[in-house]
Amino acid sequence: MRVDAFNFDLPEASIALRPAVPRDASRLLVIEPEAEPEFSDACAKDLAHHLRAGDVLVFNDTKVIPSRLSGRRIGRGGYEPAIEATLIERLDEATWVGLVRPGRKLAPGDRVRFGADPEVCEAEVLDATVLSKSEEGTIKLAFDVASPILDERIKLLGSLPLPPYIASKRSVDVRDADDYQTMYARHEGAVAAPTAGLHFTPSLMSSLSEAGIASVFVTLEVGPGTFLPVKAVETKAHRMHFERGVITAQAAQVLNAARATGGRIVAVGTTSLRLLETSSTKDGLIRPWSGTTNLFITPGYQFSAVDLLMTNFHLPQSTLFMLVSAFAGLDRMKRAYVHAIDAGYRFYSYGDACLLHPDRSRWR
Repeated sequence: MRVDAFNFDLPEASIALRPAVPRDASRLLVIEPEAEPEFSDACAKDLAHHLRAGDVLVFNDTKVIPSRLSGRRIGRGGYEPAIEATLIERLDEATWVGLVRPGRKLAPGDRVRFGADPEVCEAEVLDATVLSKSEEGTIKLAFDVASPILDERIKLLGSLPLPPYIASKRSVDVRDADDYQTMYARHEGAVAAPTAGLHFTPSLMSSLSEAGIASVFVTLEVGPGTFLPVKAVETKAHRMHFERGVITAQAAQVLNAARATGGRIVAVGTTSLRLLETSSTKDGLIRPWSGTTNLFITPGYQFSAVDLLMTNFHLPQSTLFMLVSAFAGLDRMKRAYVHAIDAGYRFYSYGDACLLHPDRSRWR
C-alpha cells in the first residue's frame, strides 16, 4: 500500500502537550465495528465497564531512560558546535547508536563531550568517539566508559526524550520525569514511553481487579520507530527498527489459560500487541519468548494473539496508525479520527485513548 493512504488532516490544537490530571481522567473512544453506533465516547477511569470478567490486560512495563544528551564536538580547536544526541540502541556495554543533531557536523573519528568540564567534576562529563555514520542518519558512538558507569552517567546527564511533536513546542521539565513514565515502569531500556499505559492509576487498576479483569506484564524496550517518520512511498519498502523484548513463561501461561476459558487478551498499547503477535503461533498460542522483533503490521495482517487493543491517537502516515488500521479497518479508523477531532479528543503521547474491537472481516 502507499504510505499516503494513511494520511489525514490534524489541527495543531489537537496535540496534547500535557497529560490529563489525574491520568485516568483522559477520554476513551470505544470503536466497535459490529456495534451501532460504531463509536462511543467514554472515560479511561471507566475502562472496566467496557471489558468483562476473565479478560486479561497486557501491559508493557519498560522504563524510559533519560537518553537525550547535550554536548559539543571537541579536539579540533576553535569554536565547536553544540550537538544533541538521542541514544536509541545499545550495541554493547560501551557503544550506542544515536540520532544526532546536527549530524552533518560530525565525522568518524570525531570526539564528542556531553556534560560539564571534567575539571569541575569527573562524574559530570561523558566523552565518546564517533565510529560511523549510516545512510539513515544514525551515528554510532563509542563511549570512554562502559556500563554500569556509563548507565549512571547517562542518568546524570540525560533528559527524557520527549517526542518531537512535544519537544518542538516546549522544553522538558520536572513534571515530565513522572508524566512520561507509566506507574508500573520497571525495566529500563526504552527511549520512548508505551503511552497507552500512561492512562492508568492505582485507582483504575483496583477497579479492574475488582471487576475480575487480570493484569499481565511483558517487556518491550520501545525504540525510536514509535515517533520517526516513514520515508518510503510504499509500506513494503519501510523497515522497522529492532526492539528487544521478553514474555516470561508465567505470563504466557496466564494468557493461554485465560483464552482457554473464554477470556480476551487486551493489549495495552501497540508495543504490547507487537510483542504478543511476535511470540504467538498461528492458532493463537502465546509462547515464552525473549529476543528482538521488528514486526511491521499493515492492513491484511492476520492477528492471532490479541482480541482488543487500547491505544492512543497516532500520527498521520505513522507505523502506529497503519497498525490500528490493520486491526480495525483503515476507513473506520479515519472516520474515528474525524469524530475524535470534532469531539475535542487530544492526540499523541500525552493525549486521550481509544479501545479498539477488531474488524475480523478484513483479516486475510
